[in-house]
Amino acid sequence: MSKYAIAIHGGAGTILKSTMTPEKEIAYTEALRDAINAGEKILMEGGTSLVAVEYAIRSLEDNPLFNAGKGAVFTNKGENEMDASIMNGKDLMAGSVAGITHIKNPISLAKAVMEQSEHVFLTGTGALEFAEKVGAEKADDDYFFVQMRYDQLQQAKESDGIFLDHTEDKFENGEKKFGTVGCVALDIHGDIAAGTSTGGMTNKKFGRVGDSSVIGAGTYANNSTCAISCTGHGEFFIRSVVAYDISCLMEYKGLSLKQACDIVVMEKLVKIGGEGGLIAIDKEGNIELPFNSEGMYRAKKSSDSEIFIGIYK
Repeated sequence: MSKYAIAIHGGAGTILKSTMTPEKEIAYTEALRDAINAGEKILMEGGTSLVAVEYAIRSLEDNPLFNAGKGAVFTNKGENEMDASIMNGKDLMAGSVAGITHIKNPISLAKAVMEQSEHVFLTGTGALEFAEKVGAEKADDDYFFVQMRYDQLQQAKESDGIFLDHTEDKFENGEKKFGTVGCVALDIHGDIAAGTSTGGMTNKKFGRVGDSSVIGAGTYANNSTCAISCTGHGEFFIRSVVAYDISCLMEYKGLSLKQACDIVVMEKLVKIGGEGGLIAIDKEGNIELPFNSEGMYRAKKSSDSEIFIGIYK
């Protein structure tokens, strides 16, 4: 059997062991393990990297610990606005949605945009009309209501701040976490794919969209180079076109996956003040999990290696 490999992330930021309870650490570890297993099951059975990416991300979207799907943070209006994107390295097909509400698994809607429409990127009411057309699974407000997230909104409103954070601690302690979830995978057919999903920023206004749904910024996949899913301060990742930049360094300068990731995450992003990280995979199944923040929820597994789960530096 040819090699398969998969990696996931559940957000990056100021994630410190000193502020993590043992119970919460176990919960995050198990959630990451569940998501890796969901994706690996597809790969082990000969399924495509695209489907593996979708199912791993659905597992993370269904878990309120992460800022995506069920655990999406609240906007200034008290709504849950979600963004997601997915890309197939085999043919460069891609699908994205932004500013959507009441969709249980945004990553699956992004995949439907790719496979069942002539477009790449749908937003807001139009994306929801499309969701109705393709029968995307919906959920009501109660499903998305997570008390911790609602409390964060109230804290954010008190200071009129917009927070890239979803920790249970007070915002004032300086902690922040860029909550996005993502997956990259290589299947036994030699194809790679990437996907990313998020609930955005607590107390966000004006229909703000981050990098998670932007192909080339937060998500990118090309069989000839790599597959990337990012997590961090989205504005910086958009301005730096992070995911595509790594692919370009590999394609045009002949850099390895590790070299390209180090330049973009540890040098270029740092230079402009962009904090966060990403997961990356190439066609040989090499995986990189670089981040310039204090921590990143991450995991990886391949057909010839045991599972690795990490949270801190």
